[in-house]
Amino acid sequence: MTLFSEINGLPVVTLGEAARIGVVKSLTIDAGTGRVTRLRIARAPGRKETSLAWDVLHAVGPDAVLVPSETVLDAVPPESPPHREALGARVLTENGDGRGTVRDIAFDPADGRIEEILTTSGSFPGDLLIGLGDYALVVRAG
Repeated sequence: MTLFSEINGLPVVTLGEAARIGVVKSLTIDAGTGRVTRLRIARAPGRKETSLAWDVLHAVGPDAVLVPSETVLDAVPPESPPHREALGARVLTENGDGRGTVRDIAFDPADGRIEEILTTSGSFPGDLLIGLGDYALVVRAG
């Protein structure tokens, strides 16, 4: 299990050249599948932020995120799924009841599956996630 807060700021490094191609800024969640789908990275100063599909990652470790080579940056499709910031988002149940704000999200670093949503009012299993938008993160009432 890895937390969103633990991966933010980790270097993104290529396997063969051990070159740093950026730093993790945030993660993009697909609420429908309950998985992390993209890694948003900040590149060198003056270069545009980009994102990597979860499928191109080699490993997510405690000290770095490894990718096969810098060519993974070329594999980014022109249209990325919409990114919504989960950390700090308001949490609502499907009944419209407020459940605090998101403090952190635990996920499986092997496949990106959301395991737990940690909020200011407790925690929810990741399989209760219904949606994430500009206004809130929505979970099943359970």
